[in-house]
Amino acid sequence: MTGLFAGPRVSKSNIRIEAYGAVDELNAVLGCVAAEVDSNTPLLTLLNDIQSDLFSIGAELATPNPKEHGTAWSGDDRIECLEKEIDVRDSQLPPLTEFILPGGTKSSAFLHWARTVCRRAERMVVFFHESEEPVPTSAIKYLNRLSDLLFVLARESNDQAGRAETTWKST
Repeated sequence: MTGLFAGPRVSKSNIRIEAYGAVDELNAVLGCVAAEVDSNTPLLTLLNDIQSDLFSIGAELATPNPKEHGTAWSGDDRIECLEKEIDVRDSQLPPLTEFILPGGTKSSAFLHWARTVCRRAERMVVFFHESEEPVPTSAIKYLNRLSDLLFVLARESNDQAGRAETTWKST
């Protein structure tokens, strides 16, 4: 059993715990990415902002009646920031014409890992939203856009390092 923020104790297998636990795991993986990034770079600032967003989303998910307890997260402006980052960074990369395998630089590999954890977190939050308690769609949309940004950042990491992406070859 574990206690919710301003709420009852629930089973550790509760879908709410799974949802905010997946968001917390994503935040930790992004900490690994941040550890690989030079300090005082725009990317580190972006990662820190994303980690703060994820902490806020996790707090909302961990709280029954988040509006009542001051943990409600309204992220429409943050979603817009993610979309702008995707557009700017993707426009500077070579067009993607084939599927690529995760890897390349260490930062790129961590970013691909974060992307997959983000997709799982999104699925868990959607499941929680559909089965237990409605979650603001901004949290779901944020995770969706974040996974796309993480993919672009992984590609950018390899591109900046002059590392060719490995394309998938069907066996």
